[in-house]
Amino acid sequence: MCGRPSNASTRRPGSWCCGSVTPRGTLGEEDQAAPVGDLSLQTTEATVGDLSFRAHERLTAKDVKVVMTGGSIGDYPFDAYETDIGFWAQMDGKEVPVRLMFSNNDTLFSVSVTPWPSPQEAALGLELVRSGSLLVFAVLMMVVMWALAASVLIGTWYLTSRGEGLVWPALGWMAATLFALSAFRNTAPGSPPIGCVLDWFAFLWAETVIALCVIAVVLTGVRTALRTDDEETDGEPDGGPDGGTGDLGRASTQ
Repeated sequence: MCGRPSNASTRRPGSWCCGSVTPRGTLGEEDQAAPVGDLSLQTTEATVGDLSFRAHERLTAKDVKVVMTGGSIGDYPFDAYETDIGFWAQMDGKEVPVRLMFSNNDTLFSVSVTPWPSPQEAALGLELVRSGSLLVFAVLMMVVMWALAASVLIGTWYLTSRGEGLVWPALGWMAATLFALSAFRNTAPGSPPIGCVLDWFAFLWAETVIALCVIAVVLTGVRTALRTDDEETDGEPDGGPDGGTGDLGRASTQ
C-alpha cells in the first residue's frame, strides 16, 4: 500500500489533510486504481476517522481531519503546531505493509517531517511553522502600520503647534488612514482572528494613535477657529466698517 497525504490550509489546531491511497503489486488490480479485497486503513488518535474501501471499487482521494497541538492561532504570525500521523492497513482482515509519502502543498506553512521506522506501519511526526514569505509579509505589515501612525502623529503635532485651525484636507487624510488600516489588516495571509500578536504589536496601537490624533486636531482646530472669530469681532469698530457715527462726530466738531 502507498499513501500520499498532503496538508491542506492549516489555520487552527484542527486541520484537514487530503490524501490518496494506491494499492501496489498483488494488493491492487492491474491499473492500481482499485484493491483486490476489502481494504481498511486505520489511523492514529491524532487523525480523526479511519478509511474503508470496498474490493474492486475505484479509489478516490479523501479528506481526513488531523488534530494539531502545541500552538495557538493567537500567536500569529509566530504560531507553530505539531502532530503525529500514522497509518496501518488490513485487507480482508489481514495486515498488509504500508508506505507513506508526504508532500506540503500549503504556502502558509513550512513543514518539518520526522519519519518513524516501522515494518508494517507508516508513521511520521510533523512540525508546522509559518513560511518565511508569510512571516516577512506579516512583519512588513506591522512596520507599515506603525509608519502610518507615526505620519499621522507628526501631522497632528504640526497642525496643533502652529494653530492652523480646521484643515479639512488633513482631517480627511487622517480619517481615511484610520479606516484604510482596518482593510489593510484584513489582507493578512491566513485570515488571523482579532486579538493575535499582529494586533497587539501594531494594529490596535496604530488605530488608537490615529483616532486620538484625529480628535486632538479637531478640538485644537475648533478652539483656534473660535478664538480667531472672537478676535475679529472685538477688533471691528462699533459704527460699522466705514466708521459710522465716529466720523460724523468728528465732522460736526469741526
